Amino acid sequence: MSVSHPAVKAVPAALLSLSSLLALSISLLLTACGGGGSTSTPTPTPTPTPTPTPSTTSEWTWMSGSSTVNANGGPSGVYGTLGVASTTNVPGGREGAVSWKDSGGNLWLFGGYGFDSTGTNANLNDLWEFSPTAKTWTWVSGGNTVPTQGQGQPGNYGTKGVAAASNIPGGRYSAVSWTDSSGNLWLFGGQGYDSTGEQSAFLNDLWEFSPATKEWTWMSGSNTPGAIVYGVYGTQGVGSASNVPGARSDAVSWTDSSGNFWLFGGEGPGSNPMVSAVGWFNDLWEFNPTTKMWTWMSGSNTENAVSVYGTQGTASASNVPGTREDAVSWIDSSGNLWLFGGQAFNSTGGNTHRLNELWEFNPATKMWTWVSGSNTSWGPQGVYGTQGVSAAANVPGGRFDAVSWTDSSGNLWLFGGEGFDSTSALGLLNDLWEFSPTTKEWTWMSGSNTVPSGGAGQPGVYGTLGVPAAANVPGGRESAVSWIDSGGDLWLFGGGGSALAQGDLNDLWRYQP
Repeated sequence: MSVSHPAVKAVPAALLSLSSLLALSISLLLTACGGGGSTSTPTPTPTPTPTPTPSTTSEWTWMSGSSTVNANGGPSGVYGTLGVASTTNVPGGREGAVSWKDSGGNLWLFGGYGFDSTGTNANLNDLWEFSPTAKTWTWVSGGNTVPTQGQGQPGNYGTKGVAAASNIPGGRYSAVSWTDSSGNLWLFGGQGYDSTGEQSAFLNDLWEFSPATKEWTWMSGSNTPGAIVYGVYGTQGVGSASNVPGARSDAVSWTDSSGNFWLFGGEGPGSNPMVSAVGWFNDLWEFNPTTKMWTWMSGSNTENAVSVYGTQGTASASNVPGTREDAVSWIDSSGNLWLFGGQAFNSTGGNTHRLNELWEFNPATKMWTWVSGSNTSWGPQGVYGTQGVSAAANVPGGRFDAVSWTDSSGNLWLFGGEGFDSTSALGLLNDLWEFSPTTKEWTWMSGSNTVPSGGAGQPGVYGTLGVPAAANVPGGRESAVSWIDSGGDLWLFGGGGSALAQGDLNDLWRYQP
């Protein structure tokens, strides 16, 4: 909430003039009489204190994009000229995109399922850059159109390990991303199109993009996965050039303090050549950008494994989250990895659909800790408490396809997704939460603790473009993307959800913690 400071009232000018004249008269009188041995200094006119600008902390600002969803189901993209920033440019509405922040503090967006420049929707492969300083979007690479309704652009892989201006990943959604220590952007997997134009394939291709050269490099994985690409796990804890995660979508990712990339879970065809059915994973992988090798670190090398929770709050080598997709992740200021929610299996093997369990993984000890949330409920409701007040009993409801941030103090932030509100009603959420790794407590910070009947989300309250307000709030949504800028502000883009109607969104929001 904003804090308003009362203006300091200036002393009226007439009163100041009278005071100055009176002081001057007394001074002259004393001088004329020879008294005092010194003269009095006229009283200076005080400078009025400027009225402080009201704080915008804990307020949302609608920064870009549309506040409505058209009859087509989402706004089209306005691409402008390739490589040229413009205030009129804006990506089309979409969900399941990926995001990065580069070393210059600019925000990047790739792909997802959404709308091209003609209003046709499919898996996209467009790459965009947003400057928080200039408040402008730039279309950087990829197509501004798709071949037909529902069909994305195929990938152009080139030669593995060799950058080229013509290289480009195929259209896809629900991939994962990382930023390395040099500011290069990395992309893995998702569901989309390989080099042959294979439709809706699970992918395991790894790509690197250089913001300096504006070129993509295919680094690892298959360029023709078709329907099934299994993982090559090797020996747990041992890196190998032949190791590679299986094709998947809806995984989660982290970058640790040493610059290594981590990958957990998701949905895909599994690792067993005798089993071709799609399943969910709980395998944890580490990728070293220097050696270019993958290491299988934890979890099962087969699909649909259940959770082993152990004792809440106690790390153990036998603890492990169950298989899941559409969870969210963070890394704290100590370098520990955090995992929340998703669609998953619980400790009994039951399909829980939407979880609210929170896990911590210590890369040094290689152990998981179940920190909070339910280990049994099919769909736990949220316990919101009082807005802005942390409490040990507070916990978000079970959900998937939320978004997350880590702030400059190492606190973890969670927004939205599809899940359960405070009444156990299921819908698209727009609640914002903060978790303190130090106190292990959640705080409900913004948004609603209920969803409308029928599974829809709360509509957004946009206010005036570019103007923060306490009443502003994004509508309920799932599969959005997030960034945190160099100043510590939280950014949110798009997703499938609620503006003033349901659809694929392209609204960009900023929140100042």
